[in-house]
Formats: sequence, C-alpha cells, structure tokens
Amino acid sequence: MATRTKWRFVGDYLENCNCDIVCPCLVSTKAMMATPTQGCCDNILAFHIDKGHYGDVALDGLNVALAAHAPGPMAEGDWTLAVYIDARATDEQTAALGAIFGGDEGGPMAAFAPLVGTHLGVRKTSIHYTIEGKSRFVEIPGVLAVAVDPLASMHPSGEIWGMTGHPLAPEKIAFGVGRTGNHFSDHGMDWNNSGQNGHYAPIEWSN
Repeated sequence: MATRTKWRFVGDYLENCNCDIVCPCLVSTKAMMATPTQGCCDNILAFHIDKGHYGDVALDGLNVALAAHAPGPMAEGDWTLAVYIDARATDEQTAALGAIFGGDEGGPMAAFAPLVGTHLGVRKTSIHYTIEGKSRFVEIPGVLAVAVDPLASMHPSGEIWGMTGHPLAPEKIAFGVGRTGNHFSDHGMDWNNSGQNGHYAPIEWSN
C-alpha cells in the first residue's frame, strides 16, 4: 500500500438536504439506513478550511462543496456526486483537496467513497462561504445558494446541538433549517431545499 500524505485541517461545514426536520439518517434506530423522508436524499455539503495542510501544501482559507444524491437509504450507496473546488486553489492545492474529499487519503470522506456509484467530476469555481452569527451561507454563482439557520430552540444559546456521531462532525452538530430560496442546479439536477433539514458544525479532520 502506498504511503499516505499526512494532512490535517480545522474549519467549518454546513449541509442542507431535502429531508423534513429532523433528518432520520442519524437520529433513528437505523443510522444511515433510515429511508429519507422524501424517499431519496438530495444534499448540499460545503466546507471552509480556516487552517490546514496536506504534506507541505497549505490549504488555509479554501472552500469545497459537494452535491450528493442518494436514491434511497444513504448506507445503501449508489450515490451520484459532484465536487466543486475553490477557484483560488493552485494545482497542488486542487490535487490535495481532491485526494482528501475523494477519500483517497483517509479521513472522514474515506467512509463515503465506496457509496458513490456515479461521479460527475470535479469543477474549479468561485465558492463563497460565510458565517454570519449562528448562520452559514455558501454560494457558487450560477450553481447554488444555500443558507442554514439554527433550528428554533428554547435554550438561551438559540441553538440545538447533538452528539449524533455524524461522520463529518462526530463530536457535535447543530440542528438547522434551510433558508427560503436555497437552490442547486447543475448536471441536470434541480433542487430546492428551502425549509428542509440542515446542519452545521466546526470540524477538525486528519488522517
């Protein structure tokens, strides 16, 4: 087996799927085997790297987004996946992010790689990721605009956090809701997850 390049980063992530709130994938008796509330899963995931490296390649400040469609329970696989990498990334950074988010170099995405049946490729494009108070927003001009706000809570913090063991943020995730106007359109897919399930969390990944 080839020696893996050591990598690590800290940052933030959001997701917005088409499930009713709260998505059953992680909070049911059949984690990742529960049937999505709409029968299939249309999910946007976006990531911002505050600080990180892949070997000697710095990854600070870069963004990545994924669009994933699962035709049934997520653990059953046959996902269709599209990947978007920050246009500001150099060739070396692009290769590093492709390896990390493709699961080739271990880390959280390695668990998802075998579930992908159709890979629609990687596109370099402008990706804007913003944190405004407790809300997260990602935009790829002409492709997607997704905002996730915290789910209403009686807790003074105004947020609901769960230790669900989510593969991307196993320590804790916030329960959220997709903002009105959320949309994705690319590769013949056209989704609107306004008012549907969302999550966000700080992340710390490595291999």
